[in-house]
Amino acid sequence: MKKIGVFVFFLLSILSLQAQVNTDRVMMVGRNALYFEDYILSIQYFNSVIRHKPWLHEPYFYRAVAKLSLDDYKGAESDCNMCLGINPFYWRAYYARGIARQSMEMFELAIQDYTRGLELQPNDRSMMSNKTIAYIQQKDYDNAEKYLEELIKAYPKYSFSYLTRGTMYLEKGDTALALNDYTKSIEIDPYYAPCYGNRAIIFFQTNRFQEALADLNEAIHLNTGESGYYINRGLVRYHLNDLRGAMADYDQVISMDSRNLIARFNRGLLRFQVGDNNRAIEDFDVVVEIEPDNYMAYYNRALLNHETGNYAGAVRDFDKVLNQYPDFLPGYVSRSEAKRAMNDIAGADLDYWKAVNLDEQNRRGQRPTRVASTNAADPNPDEQTEEDRTREQSDHNIEKFNRLVVYDKEEEQRNRYQSDVRGRVQDRNVQIDIEPYFVLSYYEKDQQLNSRVNYNQTLEAFNARMILSWKLLIINRNHEAALTEEQIATHFTSINEYSSKIENNSLNADYYFGRGMDYMLVQDFSEAIINFNRVIDINPNYTLSYFNRAIVRYKQLEYNQYLSSSNPNELNTMNLQLRRDNILQSSNSIQGDFTNHETRENKTNDYELILRDYDMVIQQNPDFIYAYYNRGNIRCIQRDYRAAIVDYSEAILRDPEFAEAYFNRGLSRLSLGDAERGIADLSKAGELGLLNAYNIIKRMTN
Repeated sequence: MKKIGVFVFFLLSILSLQAQVNTDRVMMVGRNALYFEDYILSIQYFNSVIRHKPWLHEPYFYRAVAKLSLDDYKGAESDCNMCLGINPFYWRAYYARGIARQSMEMFELAIQDYTRGLELQPNDRSMMSNKTIAYIQQKDYDNAEKYLEELIKAYPKYSFSYLTRGTMYLEKGDTALALNDYTKSIEIDPYYAPCYGNRAIIFFQTNRFQEALADLNEAIHLNTGESGYYINRGLVRYHLNDLRGAMADYDQVISMDSRNLIARFNRGLLRFQVGDNNRAIEDFDVVVEIEPDNYMAYYNRALLNHETGNYAGAVRDFDKVLNQYPDFLPGYVSRSEAKRAMNDIAGADLDYWKAVNLDEQNRRGQRPTRVASTNAADPNPDEQTEEDRTREQSDHNIEKFNRLVVYDKEEEQRNRYQSDVRGRVQDRNVQIDIEPYFVLSYYEKDQQLNSRVNYNQTLEAFNARMILSWKLLIINRNHEAALTEEQIATHFTSINEYSSKIENNSLNADYYFGRGMDYMLVQDFSEAIINFNRVIDINPNYTLSYFNRAIVRYKQLEYNQYLSSSNPNELNTMNLQLRRDNILQSSNSIQGDFTNHETRENKTNDYELILRDYDMVIQQNPDFIYAYYNRGNIRCIQRDYRAAIVDYSEAILRDPEFAEAYFNRGLSRLSLGDAERGIADLSKAGELGLLNAYNIIKRMTN
């Protein structure tokens, strides 16, 4: 709290100098932070504006957007209330409040907000879509169907409308109409994976397993990173008696997310079924570690421990299960056998007679007669119905301990209709795009599977000088981490400390570079550029300052382009979109065309400044591969694909495992019509871990 107080004090001090100018500037920096996903940082900026000018409506709105991205739906609703109290005609606030209320399952209020928002902004597709979903979520199918007709009439080529209506029909039990709509959504957008994933559910439920398998294969081709498709395909393959294929799908999910409970549980059952007992135990170990009250996992692990001769471990797990389910007859039978194997004859007899008494009560009709098998591996899945072979994740009936887990119906609905609000607006395009640029930072998101460690000799030499308080990292823009509250406060304190040092020594380039890094991290691009300019004035050979200045200039340009290219008929406020099947979509693009000649000219000049900085980096250090790569990205944006290919090739020459460079060079070659070499580059990128490359290869080969 003390550090946060320093941060607030800093903002108060800069605001007190020139209230009007600085309030606008802090608002601008807050929106920068919001756009670049620094939600906590953006909230602090908006707090300061609200503290000084509480009569402005926009700070409340943008703070609400940040809170939505942090899943603080109640806080977002409160901020929207404040915004609308000041300006009741601000339609974006109705949209944001609708999302907050919809996420809190306050569907009627959400519908009212969308209705009012649509009065102020007619035919807004996002609000129309969300209003329809809210009707379905409150099971008002008549109004949902009526409103879906309006949405389809207004946007006949919008595949999500048919996808949503198909899901509604499926919930109503009309699989024929649902199948028609899913097929229609595929006709409109054959490259949208959820269309195939949802249709596969119908095929699965109607025992058309081969067709379900074909659709899931296609969904996975189009979106290799969605674990739900692999889990569903594993179930389909299990029903087709392809245990090896089902196991491979669960292996894939676990390689993507080692703590996925459904995949771990199901793989444990399959391993038990094929006699791979020790590794099955490992899977159930993970399940009970993550979910300590998963008694089905305890029971399966107990049976496995018994099979492998670990009778003491088996008894411990049986104890947990029977304490929770004291009338579970198979548990007493199994524990009796384990105790007998340990020579605990008295304990074994007690369990045996308890089981006999329970069985007698069953025979007299005092208890349900259905008793589960004591074997975790069902011997003949062909003789079981769908209900006998699976259970929903929320179903805690211990007698279903040996069934494969499927998603809950309610969970499936949440996944199909979404209720989370997150993600950058620039990520909402389903269009193919290049891998983003590399940046310098102190912080990195958790690394994903097969992620590379980025090494650069210049950077290592700089870090060895130990002139900064933290180690500099070079990371892909996708892995940039947002700051925590403590980090925010730390960097504002660091800015003040550098300012004091500069007062005493105004010719120390390292001080300006460190302060420039701090400003860059708190998304104050103007001040960052001022500091990097000063570094270069003092020391024209300060390579990393040119690199950082190019990055900051591009971030500033990127944000300005977003503001200039937003479609007025769509919500153009960062980060505000409901998630649908983990695929975010919007008609907005950050790379829109500029109709204003002066804006276009300024944009060209900005690109020139960025390119000159990368030229200087390369001139001073010809082996700095990330300067070639970033310069190639700028060339791609300018559609100078031949020059971009030269840059990516230079980067690859110096690092033959530079996956992003192969990916972007592949797209550049495809743009020039060189399909053969373009696909070869994408294949190499996929081999090096960029799985999206396979999606593009699939599209190109089609």
